[in-house]
Amino acid sequence: MNEKKPSGLFRAVKALVRAVYPKITVEGLENLPAGEAVLVGNHAQIHGPISAELYLGDDRWTWCAGQMMNRPEIAAYAYQDFWSQKPAATRWIYKGLSHLIVPLALFIFGNANAIPVYRDARVLATFRETLDRLAEGDKIVIFPEHDVPRNDVLCDFQDRFVDVARLYYGKCRKELSFIPMYVAPRLKKIVLGTPIPFDAQRPIEEERRRICEALMDAVTALCRTQPRHVVIPYRNISKKDYPVNRPD
Repeated sequence: MNEKKPSGLFRAVKALVRAVYPKITVEGLENLPAGEAVLVGNHAQIHGPISAELYLGDDRWTWCAGQMMNRPEIAAYAYQDFWSQKPAATRWIYKGLSHLIVPLALFIFGNANAIPVYRDARVLATFRETLDRLAEGDKIVIFPEHDVPRNDVLCDFQDRFVDVARLYYGKCRKELSFIPMYVAPRLKKIVLGTPIPFDAQRPIEEERRRICEALMDAVTALCRTQPRHVVIPYRNISKKDYPVNRPD
């Protein structure tokens, strides 16, 4: 299949971001299969996608909200997802900003290793491209949190991404593994946990829940076992309300 070739300007911007963004180390690489796998972790607001793009290799493709790659939808989606929880007095600023970032979003996501994710009939294109990338031996990175609290450091995972494994088994007759991943910007690291294999013999409804529960428990455990630090939450809340990974 044709490989995406980022523009020279994007490569220059990426190099600049890498120079100014904190250096991230990746721990637990021994848990990462040599070939295809799905890495699933906490979003950490913008830090999860940035860290993935900069430090998880060129054979990695990140699921991205399709609205951020479709010009008519970018502004409304960006405001709702990033800034709608800001104080009411300042929301007008972010509504304006959501329109200003439209060309930037098109530039970034049009060049990055990103797969657009949709929640309508276009989801077939999401799964098709994902399966093609996996068949090439690439990694897929997914940040499936949504605004439903799981515990004090993690939000609940949406579970339909697990269907990738069912479809991949049907195409390649191979059982895919999901790798729990904790993104810790304040510690300047990404921590990878033990793979959780998909069981193609079990009903997909059971596997969705089993794998999501196992992943959420594993990501939470990876967070708890790190040195005490401030966790970057999914919600874009005031920094004074950010949680810590464990009490004193």
